[in-house]
Amino acid sequence: MQTIADVASRFAAARSQLDRVIMGQERVKGLALTCIVAGGHMLLEGAPGTGKTLLALTLSRLFGCRFRRIQFTPDLMPSDLLGANVFNQKSQDFVFRAGPVFTDVLLADEINRTPPRTQAALLEAMQENAVTVDGVRYEVSPVFTVFATQNPVEFEGTYPLPEAQRDRFLLKINIDFPERADEARILDAYASGRRLHDEIVATVPAVISADELLAARRTVAGSVRVEPQIIAYILEIVSRTRRDENVQIGAGPRASLALLEASRAMAALSGRDFITPDDVKSLVPAVLAHRVTLSPEAEMEGLALEDLLRRIFDQVEVPR
Repeated sequence: MQTIADVASRFAAARSQLDRVIMGQERVKGLALTCIVAGGHMLLEGAPGTGKTLLALTLSRLFGCRFRRIQFTPDLMPSDLLGANVFNQKSQDFVFRAGPVFTDVLLADEINRTPPRTQAALLEAMQENAVTVDGVRYEVSPVFTVFATQNPVEFEGTYPLPEAQRDRFLLKINIDFPERADEARILDAYASGRRLHDEIVATVPAVISADELLAARRTVAGSVRVEPQIIAYILEIVSRTRRDENVQIGAGPRASLALLEASRAMAALSGRDFITPDDVKSLVPAVLAHRVTLSPEAEMEGLALEDLLRRIFDQVEVPR
């Protein structure tokens, strides 16, 4: 993929295939593709049955990527994710046995059900595309992407993600229940004896290979220009989260970078080689919501984080 037009065309084909599997949820699908083009990891939050796992599986197939799923549980150990050195009786030596992190797309299902020590085992892989086991560094896939899910309505037996872990996710995507019409289409198919999702997922073609995905990311990084006024706009939005009296912990520098990279990816998917203020504004909730913590006083007053973020970027002058 040499041009932005090539990237937009190929990902439009991927979006049409994704539309066959995921009915409705237009915002979710758009954000998911934006996250992939930007080369980031995504945190999917939604009630059970809203399609989080289905979305991750379909995306992995669309991009011809190796896919591994691991169910996070309280007894999961870091070695269960990264791998471990195992003694080989035949060679009388230790041999490294790679864990599920050595893949292209990793679905970390219910990531908040495992203790922080195991959650943190993903940090190095998510940030540096490598893991260190017993002092030896091993590289993971250059397109390594984590889709992590968590259930927002169930807290018993869960471990909230620490700030450092949340900050590694480019976007947090909230998945709501489907619209009534979309849910009716699903029910109609199953009522007629068709397992709609299973049938369609089985026939989803690999539209883009892992190598092409890597090339697309490089094209976007090198071809979508960022004007100084857009950089100033991003900086002002993020810095205001650090100065607001209702915020206990504001967004850090990684949030600014995430907003920039995600905006660049969104522009490319629209066929543009430049970022608009609307690109930035539309991504603020998904980029900042998991990085900003309200003060206890604001929470007691019932202030919603989404309302605070909306007020913040409404107060920032939009560049012309």
